[in-house]
Amino acid sequence: MVKPLTFKGDKKPKKRKRTEAAEPSTGGDAGPSDAVVPKAAKTSEENPENDDSWVSAEALGDVVGPVMFVLPTQPPTCLACDMNGAVFADQVVNIVDGNPSSAEPHDVRQVWVANKIAGTESFRFKGRYGKYLSCDQYGILTATSEAVSPPETWTVVATADTPGTFQLQTVRETFLTVKESTKPSGAPEVRGDATEITFDTTLRIRMQARFKPRIKASKEERAREKISRRELEDAVGRRLNEDEVRTLKKARREGDYHERLLDLKQKSKHDKYG
Repeated sequence: MVKPLTFKGDKKPKKRKRTEAAEPSTGGDAGPSDAVVPKAAKTSEENPENDDSWVSAEALGDVVGPVMFVLPTQPPTCLACDMNGAVFADQVVNIVDGNPSSAEPHDVRQVWVANKIAGTESFRFKGRYGKYLSCDQYGILTATSEAVSPPETWTVVATADTPGTFQLQTVRETFLTVKESTKPSGAPEVRGDATEITFDTTLRIRMQARFKPRIKASKEERAREKISRRELEDAVGRRLNEDEVRTLKKARREGDYHERLLDLKQKSKHDKYG
């Protein structure tokens, strides 16, 4: 199930937990040790799917789920859309020392949901209001279409000489770019009509960590490693020595835990009846 987006500074709602009533103590008033202590909430490392932090996409395979396109402007801006489908450069507020690699969205209008189009290497990007990022033949960007057709189809190109940056290419082989605005406000203009890769077409993609394949895999691996000696001894049915504990923990990391567990159980039977 897709979880709602959260942003830095948002207050997370407290979840009510059902706990069984504590048994009354048999002598005197109940002390601190008699209180029922609710189980601590699991951290993002124990629950990789709950990690709502933002990280940088480093490869094409990372571009999936909620993303933020950080544009090459000063001050930093990102691609956003409003309820009327207008696409514009919006100021980035959540950023450390102006570093685009630390940018995080503060408004859902700055977030796009990236998905590959089935059977192709192309992408579609859905905005806050359920409409897809589109570029017409004149290079004008909008987010007004509820369906995906060629104008809503994009190719993400990794920048060859600048790792960790990307180009967004249209079906007409032009690129998304930012230009100095002619408007009095001075906000940069975002278009899709650049014919060459330049600094102005080079952007960074920020994404939620729980969707990044490498991070997700490593956190799930660390979660598998987290098991206590007592849990292992309960599973085997006897006390374990240090070598046996290390063997079982290694097996959990490598995926053959149940086989090693069965070996130890068989060994215990042989030792008992041998």
